[in-house]
Amino acid sequence: MLPKRKKVCNDLVHSQTDSFINSHRSSGSGLAERRQVTIVTNNYCMNIVLIIVLAIATATRVVADEASELAKKLANPIANLISLPIQANYDENFGASGEGERWLINVQPVIPISLNEDWNIISRTILPIIDQKNMPLPGINKSGLGDTTQSIFFSPKAPTSAGWIWGAGPVLYLDTATDDFLGAEKWGAGPTAVALKQEGPWTYGALINQVNSFAGDGSREDISAMFVQPFLSYVTRTKTTISLNTESSYNWKANEWSVPVNLFVAQMLKAGNQIFQVGIGARYWADSPANGADDWGLRLQLTFLFPKDS
Repeated sequence: MLPKRKKVCNDLVHSQTDSFINSHRSSGSGLAERRQVTIVTNNYCMNIVLIIVLAIATATRVVADEASELAKKLANPIANLISLPIQANYDENFGASGEGERWLINVQPVIPISLNEDWNIISRTILPIIDQKNMPLPGINKSGLGDTTQSIFFSPKAPTSAGWIWGAGPVLYLDTATDDFLGAEKWGAGPTAVALKQEGPWTYGALINQVNSFAGDGSREDISAMFVQPFLSYVTRTKTTISLNTESSYNWKANEWSVPVNLFVAQMLKAGNQIFQVGIGARYWADSPANGADDWGLRLQLTFLFPKDS
C-alpha cells in the first residue's frame, strides 16, 4: 500500500525496537537541535531517492559473467565483497488508532577483512534513519537516527566439505538514536551466526542473533530480543535476483513476534565504472505486536558494489 501524500524516508534496527515504541517518552530539551536533525534527515532521505532515480536512468547491464558472480556474492551475507546497501522500507497502521506510518532507511555497509589464509572477518552494520508520523500517538511526528546494530562474523574462507558457508561472532546494539521515540535508550550485546549453501542459481540459509541489554536508561524496558532471518534467492539467466525472506524478531520480555515476509526482485546494473544493484519488493506483516505495523509495506533498495579487482 503506497503512501497517499509526500513523505520522507525512514529502520528497523532488525525490527527489534518495534516492541519498545509504547515505552518511549518525549523530552522537552534540545528542541532546536532536534529540529535541525529532522531537517538534515529529510534532506538526506530526499537525496537518496534522487540517487536511486538517476542511477536507474543512466545504468547499463553488467557483462554476464561478472553480474552472475556478483549476484551470487550479494546473496551471501558474509561474502568477500565490499558493498553498501541502502534499503528503504515503508510500513503503516502503527498504534492503537492505526494511523501511524514510518519510512525507514537502513544504511548497511558490509566490509570483509582478511584475517589470515583461512579466515575472514566480516563487518555488517545497520544504521537506521527514521521518519515516523502519528507514533505512538496521533500528532507525534519524529525524524532522525535510530539505534545501530553492529555484527562481526568470523568466517572460514573455504566452505565445508558439504558445501556450507558459515560465520559466527558478536552482535552489538548501540544507543545512537537522536530521539527517545526512535530508540530503546539501551546498550546491548549477544551472539550472532549465519549458515548458507549455494547450489547453481540457488542460495538458501538463515541468519540469527540474540541481543540482551546490559546498560542504558534504567526507566526503559530492558531488551531481550531474538532475530531470525531464513532466506532463499534465485539468480535468473538475465542476472535478475528473486529473493524471499522473513525478518522475524521475538521480544522475550513481551512474548511478542514481529514477522515481516519480504518478496524482492533486484537487477545488477552499471553506470560508468560503478556497479550497483537496484531492487523493489513487497512486504507483508504475518504477525506483529498489538501496536505494530500491519498489512502490506514497500521495500526499495540500492546497493553499491566495490569488487576488489575494480
